Amino acid sequence: MPEATAAEPATKPDRSAEIRRIALATYFGTALEWYDYFIYGTAAALVFPALFFPALDPVIGVIASLVTFALGFVARPVGAVIFGHIGDRLGRRAALIGTVTLMGVATGLIGLLPSYQTIGIAAPIILAVLRLLQGISAGGEWTGAALLAIEHAPPEQRGRYAAVPQLGSPTATLVSSGVFAVLTLLPEEMFQSWVWRVPFLAAFVLLAIALYLRVKVEESPLFRAALAEQKEEKLPVLETIRTAWGRLIIGGAAYLAGTAAFFVLTTFMIGYISKSLKLSSTLALNATLVGAVVEILVIIVAGRLADRIGAAKVCVIGATISVLVAFPVFWLVDTKVPVLVVAGVSLGIGAISIPYGPIGVALSVMFPARLRYSGVALSVGLANILAGFGPLAGTWALGATGGQSWGPALLLALIAFITLVGSAGAHRVSRRAPEWDAV
Repeated sequence: MPEATAAEPATKPDRSAEIRRIALATYFGTALEWYDYFIYGTAAALVFPALFFPALDPVIGVIASLVTFALGFVARPVGAVIFGHIGDRLGRRAALIGTVTLMGVATGLIGLLPSYQTIGIAAPIILAVLRLLQGISAGGEWTGAALLAIEHAPPEQRGRYAAVPQLGSPTATLVSSGVFAVLTLLPEEMFQSWVWRVPFLAAFVLLAIALYLRVKVEESPLFRAALAEQKEEKLPVLETIRTAWGRLIIGGAAYLAGTAAFFVLTTFMIGYISKSLKLSSTLALNATLVGAVVEILVIIVAGRLADRIGAAKVCVIGATISVLVAFPVFWLVDTKVPVLVVAGVSLGIGAISIPYGPIGVALSVMFPARLRYSGVALSVGLANILAGFGPLAGTWALGATGGQSWGPALLLALIAFITLVGSAGAHRVSRRAPEWDAV
């Protein structure tokens, strides 16, 4: 005991440095992963209808393109099962190396894919398969990054460290939207011909960077403790479903706005602004860029607030605000005044970023370490089954209301309300959950 006490002060600075390094690695890795995922959404709205579905009516072509976008979300529960098993059996680090490799290869191959005019029906089929692989990767990515950061963090700072991998999403939005905003300034024929491929081909370079970062990451101490006590499950996914199916539903509801509402406010909104309102696609992309900056600031504040009042409480507050601003978001966009359009998109993204910031802690507290990767990944996977159809549902709602924006606004409010209910449930569960560090 005296030796441990004497050594303790000397090890604390090294531990803090290690935690910061791990948090930084999860941030960069998640940013690179979501960059790959987001450029597909932007291309689905701007490029893919003409290149891969030219035989269809233009409106149907857009819908078909968004269906392939949705496939990535349908596949995410599959990724949750696969990487949830890997994460709870082999470790968080092993799962994260697998997710980023799969994402980088699938995204790079999209950049090499010939168009419909070159290889016919094979083009959209291969596109759909590659999107499915992206979805499988994304199904395990965020969970591993969030858990690695949270499980390494001191208990009193889990909220702020949980927010670090969340920053990867707006960073990816900034980079992906920024790249497309610059590329769309080039001649339309050049952009449609080959320039759109550049962001996808860059995924091969980003993959090398991501692998370098993740190989150096240390394994979660809580996972190591579970292995040491031989408390790992042979089939963690099935055990989680058997013992915690109610918590999975609560977790999925709590996470919904962070993904479904986000893509309504980005992928759907880009199409709505550029096609329905007849404004420039550059304005639509710039609005998402400003929204991403707002998201970064809000996530940082929300993470720190979670350390003070609790993660689930912050999620409840954020979901409530998101419900209240759903209609004002579209009122601002419908003015067609560029500054107000940007303000509307930023308001919506900022509101849903409040619960998104600390959601990792809110979900992880509901599951013991030996089942935590599976539990959180499956919760997110449940949310993503619905989330992938967010842009498509927004398009349907717009058509069902005769082009009136109150349809997608109502959809946005409904998504936020579901997250409000789920966050309230997560708060109740966390109050009676066992010790968070229990393996």
